[in-house]
Amino acid sequence: MFTLDDFRVMTFEKKCDIITFHGNYLMQRVLADCKVFLYYTDGFFIEVFYSPKYQKVLMINAFDNTVGLKPYLDKISLEDLVVS
Repeated sequence: MFTLDDFRVMTFEKKCDIITFHGNYLMQRVLADCKVFLYYTDGFFIEVFYSPKYQKVLMINAFDNTVGLKPYLDKISLEDLVVS
């Protein structure tokens, strides 16, 4: 187990390992020329900013507050939860 603070001070390579082996993929969004992939692990969220143009990860952002989820809200459909 590790905390958000532990994750934030890890090397880039270690963060990638954590995401690959412990991250639960949730969804993705597009931001300018980047694809942003959202993962969840050990009580916090991780965003991976990937550039298809340069074929590399540009940034990894981790957070534990729900405010960080705001850019994803328009991608969530509650239609399947509504009983007709």
